[in-house]
Amino acid sequence: MELREQVNAALKQAMRDKDSGRLATLRLINAAIKDQDISRRGGDNDTGVNDTEILAILGKMTKQRNESVRAYEEGGRIDLAERERDEIKIIEEFLPRQLNDTEIEAAVEKAITDVGASSIRDMGKVIGQLKDSYTGQMDFGAVGPMVKNRLCNAAG
Repeated sequence: MELREQVNAALKQAMRDKDSGRLATLRLINAAIKDQDISRRGGDNDTGVNDTEILAILGKMTKQRNESVRAYEEGGRIDLAERERDEIKIIEEFLPRQLNDTEIEAAVEKAITDVGASSIRDMGKVIGQLKDSYTGQMDFGAVGPMVKNRLCNAAG
């Protein structure tokens, strides 16, 4: 089942269960997907976003909420931080399992080898390879410096 269908099925189930908190989060997910669909309309490409792009949307939503949790905790708003954590749990239901540090290091090594990267100039190719294979499974903000470090050490 496609991610879009999974979200819609979960949305319908939340309506049946009268679970207002879950329903609100699922509606936010649906709205974010539809926003991307609308922005892609026109021109030659009239298809909606695919699963890889939906994973990227969900990853971005999770990252935003994690930042909000930190801000709310610093501001002493624990109730709002908890609400954000609840939303994160619901969003993560649709994301694949996150890779651990060892798996991320192995994926970076494999991507460097696969694209034949030899210098920092190849960083974009490596990151592109990782995004193609591991969208939603790793934080690319944290992986970028790791790739850069590996390529700098390999070149030097």
